[in-house]
Amino acid sequence: MNEEHIILRAPSVSTRDIFAGSGGGFSTLESAESIVAGLSVEVADLTTSDLADITRSPDVVAVAPGVPMKLVEPFERMDVPQPTAQSIAWGVQAVGADTSPFTGNGIVVAVLDTGIDAAHPAFAGVTIIQKDFTGEGDGDQDGHGTHCAGTIFGQTVNGTRIGVATGVRKALIGKVLGENGGGSAGIVNAVNWAVQNGANVISMSLGIDFPGLVKRLEGSGMPTELAVSKALEGYRANVQLFEKLAQLVRAGSGFFQPTLLIAAAGNESRRNVNPQFEIAVSPPAVSDGFISVAALGQSGTQFSVAPFSNTGAIVAGPGVNILSAKPGGGFASMSGTSMATPHVAGIAALWAEQLRANGVLSPGTLTARLIASGVTGNLVSGFDPFDVGTGMVRAPQ
Repeated sequence: MNEEHIILRAPSVSTRDIFAGSGGGFSTLESAESIVAGLSVEVADLTTSDLADITRSPDVVAVAPGVPMKLVEPFERMDVPQPTAQSIAWGVQAVGADTSPFTGNGIVVAVLDTGIDAAHPAFAGVTIIQKDFTGEGDGDQDGHGTHCAGTIFGQTVNGTRIGVATGVRKALIGKVLGENGGGSAGIVNAVNWAVQNGANVISMSLGIDFPGLVKRLEGSGMPTELAVSKALEGYRANVQLFEKLAQLVRAGSGFFQPTLLIAAAGNESRRNVNPQFEIAVSPPAVSDGFISVAALGQSGTQFSVAPFSNTGAIVAGPGVNILSAKPGGGFASMSGTSMATPHVAGIAALWAEQLRANGVLSPGTLTARLIASGVTGNLVSGFDPFDVGTGMVRAPQ
């Protein structure tokens, strides 16, 4: 039986361990450049025999069955009237972006989501490059992508500031989720596209649709137990696929632009029902090489873990009642780790600008500074450190 598979190739790789060799790295700059420049993503229907042949190919880095991907659906959505007075969104203040001397100037960000309403006033002055990976065309019918983009680099609109990195002047918008979701092949292709087009920061608020994968397999005639086992195989293979992709991105960062992969932890936990109802970070955020993001909300003058936020994230950001742009103009409020992720992506852009100004911008320094910026002193006492990682990220001051 044929099954759709994603094939990740790097033509100059002579081993599936891309860091194998002397010292665990690349022997020459040219070898690293050729790996990243030649990176390709293929989608093919393979038989078991085909799969065995493909995996033996020396230029194949990873192979995984295509799995459905879905939006990390906001826990809450609500349209918000235009504020009547000048204001700064609470999340922008919570991460210290409003007092930072850095704005993300010269940094390229990418948002892989449901698209964008590029005509929204919040994006005036920003060069937006769009690519559709869904077949539905550009634009944003859902509103999620527009909201996330607004949080990262949205400009002040009628006195209301919603964006963390307001100095960003180039944004790559990969529409990877359409009316019926998307697939892991589209996500991998979009990451590759963003890297090749100069992205320093890639923000993703999406995850594997495991229940959808099980239903799809059941629909093909598989018994439920077999469908669950088969889905777990696909889940594991795709985690490994994203890890290999992250390794290649990091390898290229040493010779092209540094690129960080930032992804939402997920909204499946239900601490408000029972404190024990916690779910771990979901893919692709759980994959090595990704910075996973938990959500925090306001609790008086302090912050607390959002009850829906999955546990085990690396850092945290504002993710409850977040004000940002909505398609057609105006504002909307949403809650979720989807909203926390663009805050962290925006802060990453500020740190990237600061490090570049000091001549020390690299994948390692950017990752380290972003993670180390997290603080927990302003969290409500009794929090579980595993829920927030290093804590609320903060802008360079």
